[in-house]
Amino acid sequence: MPVITIRGQEASGAPEIGTMVAKELQIDYVDSKIIADVAARLNRYEIEVLKKETPPRTIFGRVARALAMGGGALSEDYGSSDGEIFYMPTEMYPWEIPIDDKLYVKTLKGVIIELAKSQTIVIRGRGSQFILKDFPGAFHVLVVAPLDLRVKRVMERMKLDEEKAKNQIKRSDSNHHEFIRRYFHADAENPLDYDMVINTERTSIEDASSVIVNAVNLRKNKPANSMPL
Repeated sequence: MPVITIRGQEASGAPEIGTMVAKELQIDYVDSKIIADVAARLNRYEIEVLKKETPPRTIFGRVARALAMGGGALSEDYGSSDGEIFYMPTEMYPWEIPIDDKLYVKTLKGVIIELAKSQTIVIRGRGSQFILKDFPGAFHVLVVAPLDLRVKRVMERMKLDEEKAKNQIKRSDSNHHEFIRRYFHADAENPLDYDMVINTERTSIEDASSVIVNAVNLRKNKPANSMPL
């Protein structure tokens, strides 16, 4: 059985599809467990790991985040893992210091690769499509939908008005794109990085799940030398 990664735009239906695919294939569906595992390995709180999924877009964003964490004098010689320098409070407890980018990515990759090696599984997001890009048998799915449909779904699901729903989607999309750019230097929605792209305006959640299961089964039954790497 394969490893399937699934990523979707806000309100595209990706979590529902991923859950249904896992149920049909009788395999595990993993989402928040990844956060818990990364936090445990880093000996940090899960909320700290979640913050890595909304990275500041600029050096000034990092300054603001560091300053928001508490008082103390400012230091000019604190460097991030990508070589940038930013100010941060010097009087901080060890667990208050933001998690280093390189350590975070290394730990995230370790968790996802171990999950993929240990079992057949559906993994939602968190860069798994890039981490497992060359993993044997991995099948990568992107789920999309038109903005107006996504806005309608968010309005119904979260009981928001149209403007607030649009803002929610804008924030979510921006965070996802920045996460992928920052840690994987890629475009989150480049169709060439996926084996299948599904538009849930044209395909129901149930049909999308069946299409993925059928495609995965077809690939599984092909001779190894006939499959692309």
